[in-house]
Amino acid sequence: MSAEAHDHGHDHEHEHHHKETFITKYIFSTDHKMIAKQYLITGIFMGIIGVGMSMLFRMQLAWPEESFKIFNILLGDKWAPDGVMANDIYLSLVTIHGTIMVFFVLTAALSGTFSNLLIPLQIGARDMASGFMNMISYWLFFLSSIIMISSLFIESGPANSGWTIYPPLSALPQAISGSGLGMTLWLVSMAIFIASSLMGSLNYIVTVINLRTKGMTMTRLPLTIWAFFVTAIIGVVSFPVLLSAALLLIFDRSFGTSFFLSDIYIAGEVLHYQGGSPVLFEHLFWFLGHPEVYIVLLPALGITSEVIATNSRKPIFGYRAMIMSILAIAFLSTIVWGHHMFISGMNPFLGSVFTFTTLLIAIPSAVKAFNYITTLWKGNLQLNPAMLFSIGLVSTFITGGLTGIILGDSTLDINVHDTYFVVAHFHLVMGISALYGMFAGIYHWFPKMFGRMLNKNMGYVHFWVTAICAYGVFFPMHFIGLAGLPRRYYTNTNFPLFDDLQNVNVLITTFALVGGAFQLVFLYNFFSSIFYGKKAVQNPWRSNTLEWTTPVEHIHGNWPGEIPEVHRWPYDYSNPNHEEDFVLQTTPMKPGEEVLHH
Repeated sequence: MSAEAHDHGHDHEHEHHHKETFITKYIFSTDHKMIAKQYLITGIFMGIIGVGMSMLFRMQLAWPEESFKIFNILLGDKWAPDGVMANDIYLSLVTIHGTIMVFFVLTAALSGTFSNLLIPLQIGARDMASGFMNMISYWLFFLSSIIMISSLFIESGPANSGWTIYPPLSALPQAISGSGLGMTLWLVSMAIFIASSLMGSLNYIVTVINLRTKGMTMTRLPLTIWAFFVTAIIGVVSFPVLLSAALLLIFDRSFGTSFFLSDIYIAGEVLHYQGGSPVLFEHLFWFLGHPEVYIVLLPALGITSEVIATNSRKPIFGYRAMIMSILAIAFLSTIVWGHHMFISGMNPFLGSVFTFTTLLIAIPSAVKAFNYITTLWKGNLQLNPAMLFSIGLVSTFITGGLTGIILGDSTLDINVHDTYFVVAHFHLVMGISALYGMFAGIYHWFPKMFGRMLNKNMGYVHFWVTAICAYGVFFPMHFIGLAGLPRRYYTNTNFPLFDDLQNVNVLITTFALVGGAFQLVFLYNFFSSIFYGKKAVQNPWRSNTLEWTTPVEHIHGNWPGEIPEVHRWPYDYSNPNHEEDFVLQTTPMKPGEEVLHH
C-alpha cells in the first residue's frame, strides 16, 4: 500500500470514528484503549466490594460476638441479628472476597486493562487481532461479575465453601446454607469468567505473534509485553482445567454423578454417592490455582520492569535473563500444584517431587528480584508514585517469597498449612505484590489512558499509608500462624489457648481498616483526575517505548499516517552516544553506533 493510499484509508477511518454514537464508542467499543478502561473501572468497582468484605470479617475476628450496627445494615437481620455476625455469612464473606480479589480484580482487571492498553501500543499495531472478540471477552467478564454479585442477594446466602470450593461442601446443596443456589451461581459465574479469560488470552497471543511493526523483533519487545504474552499462554494452558472441574462439580450437584463424592453421610443419612474422590477436585483446581498465582503476578512484574527502568534512567539489568526467568516461571508454575495438597494424604515420595519443583521456582524469582535491585543501584531515581509502588512490589515479592520456601517444603508445610501463616504468605506474594503492580501501572499509564495527570501528592499519601498498613496487616499474621491460630474460623473464643493472640488480631484489624479507608484517597484522585486533572503532555515520563509516540488525543488506529518503524531495544536510557538521557525506539541508529548488549 502506498503512503498516499494509506493516508487516504486513515482519513476515511478517522471520519468513521467521528460518526460513532455514545453506545458504539463507550459501551460496545472494539477499540482496545476503550476496552482497557472498561476493564479497569469494572475491576475497581469489584475491588471496592472485595476490600469492603475483608473489612467486615476483620472486624468480626478482632471483636467476635460484638454488636455492630453496620453489620445489621449491610447483612440484614438474617445474617447479623442485633448486629452480631452469623458464622455462615462469615464464611461467605471470606469465599466471595477471595473469589473477587483473585479472579475479578487481580486477574481480569490487571491483565485485561494493561494487556489491552499496551500490547497494540507497544508492539506498533493499530488494534488487537480481533476487536470484536476483545469486546465479547469484556462483556463476558462483566456478565460474570454481575452474576457473582447477584449471588450475594440469594435468600440461602452466597457460596461459603471457601474460594477453593472443595467438595463435598460445594457438591451437596444440603450440606451448608451457601451450598444451594449461591454455589450454583458461583459456578455459572466462573464458567463465564473462564470463557472471557480464554478469549482475551488467545487474542493477546495472536496479536503479539502476528501484528508487530517493522523492526520489532522479539528481543526488542518491552518486558511488559513478554510478561503479558507468557501470562496469556499460561491462562490458555491452565484455565480450561478449572472449567472442567466446575462442570464436573455442576454434574455432581445437579445430575447425580459421583466424580468428587464417595461414601457420604449427612445427619445420619447415608447418601447414594460412591466411587468419586474429593482429592481429584483438588488436583484439577490447583492445576489452575498455582499457575493462577503467576497469571496474577507476571503482569505486575512486567509493569514493574518498565516503571523501574524508566524512573531509574538506566537500561534494565539483564534483559535476556529477565525473559528467561519469565519463561522458566511459566513452565515451573504448571508442575508445582501438589504443594497445596501436602496434607491431603499424598504419597511422601510424590510430596518430595513437588517440594523439589517448588523450591526450583525460587531461582528465576530471585533472578527477577536481583535484576530489579541492580537496575535501581546508582540510578538517577525519579521517586514518583508509580516508582514507589514498583519498589514496594520488589519488597513484598521478596518478603512473601521467603515464606514460600517454608511452605514449599512438605515437612514444614504440614505444621503451618491451615494457619494464618499461609494467609500472610499468599497475601504478600500474590495479593499485595499484584496490587502494587496494578497501582504502579495506573499511575504510570494514566496520562496515556485519560490524557490527564494524577495528583502526585495524593499518590504519595496513598503509597505510604498503603505500604505501612499492608505490612501492618500481614507481617503479624506470620507470628499468630506460627503460634497455631487456624484460618477460616470466625471466632477463636472457644480456645483459651489463643486468648493471648486476640490483641494481635485487634492490631491487624486496625491496620486493615486504616489501609482500606485510605484507598478512598486513590479513588478520589482517580475519578476526579479523569475530568479535572492537569492535561498530560505526549511523553510525560520521557520514556522510550512506542505508546508515547502516539498523540495524547485518542484516535482510531493509534497513529496518524504510517505506523512507526523500530530501530532499537526499549531500554536505551542514559546512552552515552546521545545528548538526551532517553532514546525512543523509533530513533534510527547513528553511523557506527553499536547496539547495546542486553
